[in-house]
Amino acid sequence: MKAKGKRQKAKGPPRRGGGSPLVSDPGPPRGIAAGVRRLERAQARSSNSRLTLHASALREARVLVVGDAMLDRYWFGEVERISPEAPVPIVKIDHEEERAGGAANVARNAAALGAQVTLLSVVGADEPGARLEALLKLEGVHTQLHHDRGIKTTVKLRVIAGRKQQLLRVDFETPPGHEVLASKLRDFERMLESADVVILSDYGKGGLTHIVKMIGLARRAGKTVLVDPKGEDYSRYRGATLITPNRLEFRQVAGSWKDERELTERAQQLRRKLDAQALLVTRGGEGMTLFQDGARFHVATQAREVSDVSGAGDTVIATLAVALASGASLRDAVQLANRAAGIAVGKFGTAVVSPSELFGETTIRK
Repeated sequence: MKAKGKRQKAKGPPRRGGGSPLVSDPGPPRGIAAGVRRLERAQARSSNSRLTLHASALREARVLVVGDAMLDRYWFGEVERISPEAPVPIVKIDHEEERAGGAANVARNAAALGAQVTLLSVVGADEPGARLEALLKLEGVHTQLHHDRGIKTTVKLRVIAGRKQQLLRVDFETPPGHEVLASKLRDFERMLESADVVILSDYGKGGLTHIVKMIGLARRAGKTVLVDPKGEDYSRYRGATLITPNRLEFRQVAGSWKDERELTERAQQLRRKLDAQALLVTRGGEGMTLFQDGARFHVATQAREVSDVSGAGDTVIATLAVALASGASLRDAVQLANRAAGIAVGKFGTAVVSPSELFGETTIRK
């Protein structure tokens, strides 16, 4: 979005960047300058309208989320003394919270924006799996969960003390069995027809063993495929529409860079190698950068106050999917995702963003 500048050249392309103003000196004659300002205001209104998706459009979006679902548990308490058994704090727990995590958090983020969301995943035949399914139902997510008696549902237990200070995280996880994954693949092929956009959320827990086949099936069906990657083997994601590594994940596969030019070269090289239409590198406090064929588009961060970055990547890919399924262009979808991430990191734990938070109450029409 362009900001108004006091003086502007009559000729010359605008500078790229997250809303850089068109400001230069000397400016055009006074009469022309007035006309330029009117045009600039019109362009700003046009840009705003492009970024405004009505609630009805969001409700029409159909998103299929596939990946590693997990349950996030939080134990909150206070530290009053050190244990006599070992030099560790004793936390007196006073309350607990549970939230859907991993691919399930992606699904709940998309549902919070009003989309029709289905989650396809594998959980254990246990209490955490049942609890996760119940939480997702409450948040409006349709679930197709395969219950594997041979595994435990992935659980991340965080112990929080004082002013939301995380002291400890305990993980419980088991990779799913081959037979359950084969059944999941058959369901995926069946469910493709009723989806506009597919999200493959890879947390490296084994739930996306057949991701190569899934991408192939989805692309042959003409579906947009978004991948949130994990690990160093990105060849598994070849053919996806958009891949969304964070800065650390991108550095692991592409190497370090000295400047923006080298970053662009490495990103474009990886994008071409993976035959992806686009690569979006989320860069924390530096915002996010979209790389397409022959093009680079950067959006500066909009985070006002950072409370917790866990789950921010889930919010980004969920917002991208809902926006694209609702008819937004990729660049507009990136701007919305950047805005959503800025809101999400201001909340504690894995969080969702509502349409009213994302667009403002005045832009949502029922």
